[in-house]
Amino acid sequence: MTLWLVRHAQVLLAPGTCYGALDVAADRAATQHSAAALAAVLPGGARISTSPLQRCELLAQALLGLRPDLTLQTDARLQEMNFGAWEGRRWSDITRSEFDAWTADFAGHAVGGHGESVRAVMARVARAFDELPAGPPTVWITHAGIIRAAQLLAGGTREVTRADQWPPEGVACGQWRTLELSLNPSPQ
Repeated sequence: MTLWLVRHAQVLLAPGTCYGALDVAADRAATQHSAAALAAVLPGGARISTSPLQRCELLAQALLGLRPDLTLQTDARLQEMNFGAWEGRRWSDITRSEFDAWTADFAGHAVGGHGESVRAVMARVARAFDELPAGPPTVWITHAGIIRAAQLLAGGTREVTRADQWPPEGVACGQWRTLELSLNPSPQ
């Protein structure tokens, strides 16, 4: 089974702004461009699951408009990590001590004071990953952090305890990556 991991188009925020659960809009022209490129290469009958955040839903709807053979569902487990009080702040304004607190307990620290932990994000994405159906390709329209988590899960990593274990390479806005997965049938 092929899992397509698609990142939303560029958002309408100043560069260097922290946004995860912050529900910000994506650039419409960039979204249409991404949808057209993706529509041209997706195989027929693919199933789309999208994050409920508007930057992902916009891309999902644009893609569906170009490819009515696709099916669409919203899945809250595909939302980006909640960065708590960091949401909407410039990354450069987040203090070194705030970053140090996170990296000291990378798995369990509630980022931004009341956001999510990496452990919680990994568990949430693992639940969606574990429910991937065999058969036609599945497309996740989602976020950079969720794509990284899915890559870890595909490689057999269920928990990340240190910051240096988190994949440094990401997927650019409006781009995608595919994973070829061998899914075990669920017991009857």
